[in-house]
Amino acid sequence: MSCLICVCLLFVVLLQCPISSLSTNSEGNALHALRSRLSDPNNVLQSWDPTLVNSCTWFHVTCDSNNHVIRLDLGNSNISGSLGPELAQLTHLQYLELYSNNINGKIPEELGNLKNLISMDLYDNKLEGNIPNSFANLNSLKFLRLNNNKLTGSIPRELTRLQNLKIIDVSNNDLCGTIPVDGNFGSFPPESFENNRLNGPELKGLVPYDFGC
Repeated sequence: MSCLICVCLLFVVLLQCPISSLSTNSEGNALHALRSRLSDPNNVLQSWDPTLVNSCTWFHVTCDSNNHVIRLDLGNSNISGSLGPELAQLTHLQYLELYSNNINGKIPEELGNLKNLISMDLYDNKLEGNIPNSFANLNSLKFLRLNNNKLTGSIPRELTRLQNLKIIDVSNNDLCGTIPVDGNFGSFPPESFENNRLNGPELKGLVPYDFGC
């Protein structure tokens, strides 16, 4: 009987341990997938060793007390390549800092699943395509900087639902259409939108209307 109890206790321990490490491993896998997409001539990602279970020991990665990744700091790191949907696995991420690099390609729609994100800094890269409509799901977002890229299309009107958004900068892209004035957008300075192909009656406080791009 005592052996049976020991076996049961061991089973419970083994059942509980992977649960806590599974999230950490999935975050480590997501970061490793990102690394595989990037060219890193200065070896800033050298410490990103996929054989280490805990990615919190990697440089440029910050974790909370539960070993969840909450911050990714790779700004001005001379990296290039593209972003992938696996970043959405960093479900506890609060700060995504990838500014001033040579990252190209489209912004993954899946970034809209990062519900805890407070700041997204992707400025000064070579990103192209549209601003994802899924960003409207980032209810915790306060800072969104996408300036100095090659983004096209219109500014998603859905972004006006972001009540916590304090700063947005989409200047120096190739965006078109009109600038929304709903929500916090009515208080953002014109400099946040300059050097695009944005226009329309919303700039004059008239009835909102979305010109085609």
